[in-house]
Amino acid sequence: MFDHVAETITEIGAYEAKTHLPRLLERVRQGERFTITRHGVPIAELRPVHARSRDEIRAAIDWLAEFSAAHASGSPTARELLREARASRKP
Repeated sequence: MFDHVAETITEIGAYEAKTHLPRLLERVRQGERFTITRHGVPIAELRPVHARSRDEIRAAIDWLAEFSAAHASGSPTARELLREARASRKP
């Protein structure tokens, strides 16, 4: 029924996936991946959720900060423009 070879993604029909979902979820929890098909056409992937480590999150934040600093134009930000526009409308 579910043939799985290491490093491959097993295709499974939608009806079969629905019928055996608890069993599939257990296999996904163990690292397996499935492509769910309808009439042989891929429609979805069932795969483990990749949790990000604190180091990965910190690296992404640092990269965004560096990118923002390198591309700063000195122009007002959208937030600043909105704040200014709202302030100018007050009586």
